Amino acid sequence: MSNPNTLKVAMAQIAPVWLDKQATLDKVAHQIELATKEDTELIVFGEGLVPGYPFWLALTHGAGWNLDINKTLHAHYVNNAVCIEKGELDAVCALAAKHQMAVYLGIIERPLDRGGKSIYASLVYIDQQGKIQSVHRKLQPTYDERLTWSPGDGHGLRVHSLKRFTAGGLNCWENWMPLPRASLYAQGEDLHIAVWPGSDHNTKDITRFMAREGRSYVISVSALMRPENFPKDTPYLEELLKNAPEVLANGGSAIAGPDGEWVIPPVLDKEGNIYATLDYERVLQERQNFDPVGHYSRPDVTQLQVNRQRQSTASFND
Repeated sequence: MSNPNTLKVAMAQIAPVWLDKQATLDKVAHQIELATKEDTELIVFGEGLVPGYPFWLALTHGAGWNLDINKTLHAHYVNNAVCIEKGELDAVCALAAKHQMAVYLGIIERPLDRGGKSIYASLVYIDQQGKIQSVHRKLQPTYDERLTWSPGDGHGLRVHSLKRFTAGGLNCWENWMPLPRASLYAQGEDLHIAVWPGSDHNTKDITRFMAREGRSYVISVSALMRPENFPKDTPYLEELLKNAPEVLANGGSAIAGPDGEWVIPPVLDKEGNIYATLDYERVLQERQNFDPVGHYSRPDVTQLQVNRQRQSTASFND
C-alpha cells in the first residue's frame, strides 16, 4: 500500500497534434500509459492541450474583421473542440479508472449547455475512479484569446481530495488573479495545479510566488509547440508557416514546494513525462508561520463571495 503522506505526480509536457482532437487525445492516452510504469497517482497536462492553443491569432492579423483565414481556422478549431456531453473524454476517464490515476487535462471545450457553438478553455479534473469531478472554464481569456475563446464562470472553482492532499487548479493567467486563487485557498487547497500553453516566461516567477503565498505545492504544466507540429491538413498552413517563429512554446513545466523553492525548476524543450514525489508533511511545516485563510487571515475585516452557479442563457421549466 502506498504511503498516504506522499503523492507521485507526472507533468506531461508534450506538444499537441495541433487542432486535431482525436490524434491529441491518443497522445494523452499514451502519456497516461507511460505514467503507469512509474506508479503515478496524478498526471497533469497543459492548458487547452486538446486540440491546442490558438497560435494562429498572432500569425494572421487575428483581429482583422471578417477575414476568411480567421473564420476558417476558427471553424476548424470548433470542429476539433471537445464536447464532454457527447462522451469525447470517455476513453481518458476509462484509463484513469483502469490505472487508478487522477488526471488534470486542459481542453478546448464545446459545451452543449451554451449552445454547442462557442468554445472555452477548460481544465477538467478526473478522479482515480475515472469520474469527471469538475470542469473549470477559464474566467477571463487573455488578450488575443478573446477572439476565439468565450469567458467562463465560477462553477469549476472547486477542490478535490487526493490522498491527504487537497487539489485545485486554474488556467494560465487566471493564476495572476488574486481572488480566484483565494477562493481555492479558502477550500483548503494545498496542491495547486497551474496549466499553461507553454514557455518559461509564464512559469518561472508565478509558480514560486503562488507556492509561497499559499504555502502549498504548485505544479505548473506547459505544452511544447514548433512549426513542425502543424499537421499538413491545417487550413492556410503555408501562411502560418511563413509567419511562425522557430519556437512557439518551449515548455517550462515546473514544481515549487510549500516554501516557494523549486522541487523541479522549469524544464525547457523536453518532451515527455516529468515525475516527482510530493510529501504532505511539508505543507503542515510551512503553515506553521503562515496560513492565508487560517491563522493569518482576518475574515472579520475582509471576505470573498464566490458565485459557483453554472451560467447559461436560458432555463426551461418543462
